[in-house]
Amino acid sequence: METLTRDLSRLLEQLNWMSALDILVVALMFYLLLVIVRGTQAVNLLRGMIVLVMLVVVFSGLFQLRAVSWLLRATLPALLLAIPVIFQPEIRRALTRLGRAGSWLTFRGHQEQVLAVIDCIVSASDRMAQNRHGGLIVIEREVGLQEYVDTGVSLDATPSAELIVQIFHKDTPLHDGAVVLRGDLLVAAACVLPLSTDARMAERRYGLRHRAAIGVTESTDAVAVVISEETGGISVAYNGRMIRRLTPKRLSNILAAFYQPRRIGSGGWLRRVLGIKEKSSDG
Repeated sequence: METLTRDLSRLLEQLNWMSALDILVVALMFYLLLVIVRGTQAVNLLRGMIVLVMLVVVFSGLFQLRAVSWLLRATLPALLLAIPVIFQPEIRRALTRLGRAGSWLTFRGHQEQVLAVIDCIVSASDRMAQNRHGGLIVIEREVGLQEYVDTGVSLDATPSAELIVQIFHKDTPLHDGAVVLRGDLLVAAACVLPLSTDARMAERRYGLRHRAAIGVTESTDAVAVVISEETGGISVAYNGRMIRRLTPKRLSNILAAFYQPRRIGSGGWLRRVLGIKEKSSDG
């Protein structure tokens, strides 16, 4: 304990304003890294890297397990070389954002904006269901869907029921694929989504739209609204599961529960990065 106190005292004596600036810059770099990977699947990879570094420290410093510590230390250089490959989508997205003004701003829409987008989705879904026009509307939440947006036609339009209905009309060139909503923007149409690999999908005779809706929600936290061309039924997919036979009112209630604006509260970004769930207000 005394040794630790002496070391801390020595460090504080050597600290000057240049050292404080140096520490601040490094902290800012780590913060920007966390912002870049926040809401992407790379978060899990980053957690794994942090755990690996912690294991190296524990086994090398405390337990003195030479073979285990050697194996972990030998793994680190290969992992560092793999970082550009592992985080390639995030690095590309970060460089793209640097070239676009205002791209670091996330959707913090008022409740009125959120309700307007929900009403738009519900109205469009109801009209397509009545006319037996198939459709697939994907709502981006925390995990980015840019890789799927890139496969479609960029729109960046204000969403409206008329626009969505027109996109999925069978005589239009954009009716195949999915529409992606990000915040209060309809960012792209005719997007290609991954199909679910669950064998039970074939048993339940789900079509391609339903399998794509389940597939994108298996790998992300997106919410997908599906309108069946055969039955006119409305379904919602989330977390790899499907809720079927929805009325417009029930669809509105479900979307109101899921489709929330992004927000960064006090310590919220840190909880999401570390995977800590927020406590419910109900206790």
